[in-house]
Amino acid sequence: MKLQQLLTFLHPLVPFKGEDPEITSIENDNRKVQKGSLFICIKGYTVDGHDFAVSAVKRGAAAILAEKPLNLDVPVIRVKDTARAMAVLADAFYGQPTRKLRLIGITGTNGKTTTSHLIEKIFADHGEKTGLIGTMYTKIADKTMETKNTTPESLTLQKTFWQMIQEGVRTSVMEVSSHALDLGRVHGCDFDVAVFTNLTQDHLDYHKTMDEYKRAKSLLFAQLGNSFNQDKPKFAILNADDPASDMFRRSTAAHVYTYGIDQKADIQAVNIQMSSSGTHFDIVIEEEKYSVQLQLLGKFSVYNVLAAISAAMVSGISIHEAIASIEAVKGVAGRFELVNAGQDFTVIVDYAHTPDSLENVLKTIQHFAKKKVFVVVGCGGDRDRTKRPIMAQIACHYATNPIFTSDNPRSEDPFGILKEMEAGVQGKDYLVIEDRKAAIYEAINQAQAGDVVLIAGKGHETYQIVGDVVYDFDDRLVAREAIEGR
Repeated sequence: MKLQQLLTFLHPLVPFKGEDPEITSIENDNRKVQKGSLFICIKGYTVDGHDFAVSAVKRGAAAILAEKPLNLDVPVIRVKDTARAMAVLADAFYGQPTRKLRLIGITGTNGKTTTSHLIEKIFADHGEKTGLIGTMYTKIADKTMETKNTTPESLTLQKTFWQMIQEGVRTSVMEVSSHALDLGRVHGCDFDVAVFTNLTQDHLDYHKTMDEYKRAKSLLFAQLGNSFNQDKPKFAILNADDPASDMFRRSTAAHVYTYGIDQKADIQAVNIQMSSSGTHFDIVIEEEKYSVQLQLLGKFSVYNVLAAISAAMVSGISIHEAIASIEAVKGVAGRFELVNAGQDFTVIVDYAHTPDSLENVLKTIQHFAKKKVFVVVGCGGDRDRTKRPIMAQIACHYATNPIFTSDNPRSEDPFGILKEMEAGVQGKDYLVIEDRKAAIYEAINQAQAGDVVLIAGKGHETYQIVGDVVYDFDDRLVAREAIEGR
């Protein structure tokens, strides 16, 4: 695409008269620049892309998009906000790919990953080629790739959607983080269905207040648009049991469909029964009742299932087909995942890293725990510090044997993080073992027949970040080694 043609998507705000080179790619990482690239200078938290403009030109950049004057031998296009402009240009360069997809976005504090996987499976079982973007990986048809952020930046996103189109993908499911919404990473994404799971405390290091956190989440529903198109209708799927849903309902012009357990909803779960082998409940829709037998555990799983089935139904998939697909799901990696090496006690690895998610998982364990409950838990460094004492309080309240340890301390002192956790449980009984491997081994070596060991916080992650070093570390592998070592 010619530069002048590409820039028309920014006009009339960004008039430009000058050369008109062919743009072969758009990059914001100078190391990826090649001959014909448009290099976009993004000012980040630690690095300023403007400092790499000269390097980009040497690598073959045909033009530069910047926020300040640069004296270079190629055209320099000035804009007020390169990040906002990047979203517009990426969408244009890749042919506005989300207009050619059914795009389903899921936002909320907890449950995004499981819900997105459930939705993706329903559509795949329906015979569609699917895409998935989220915390664990990006999936395009049958290929998976690692992801850096829950929701990638706009340039990566639009390129990924374009790749999905090339592979024949019809439906793409994406986790949408509050950071991504606030930073505009999903600008240009034409969502068809927006799903809300729940809103509880997290990310206050970034958003500062719960009201601001909620406002960021509401953007997904506001960005469904303000028009009504019968050929491409828009739906907001809201959790009727979460008070934040009222704000999101008022934020959108889209059709609203609700799900819930405690409050009246369009799709409602009743008669919930849990055991160590699964969860049974009935779904009620307009007085019709449908039986569901899950292999998943917990009330939180019921919410995730209701959200997934709702998204499928508003997209034209029958309730019977959606239920059949869901009932076949055995689990999602790192989400209430059992580690079984022949031991006579239960070991569970879960991503629970917020107060609400930790409480939900421990409450679920109460339904089948016969004896002691061990929980190995920590809090991440360089993240919301206010939740640290709360996480410790929850661990001590629901577990008989809480063990506080390191999560991903990042640049913080691990012992400082643990001290902040301990501040919430003075006078309680707990162990502090900073070394995560040693903490896991301690819990498993103490566990006896009938006990439950929960290893919380990292779930599917296969690394631990200490300082600026990323070490190989997988809770599931460490737990299995500890069990076998007994």
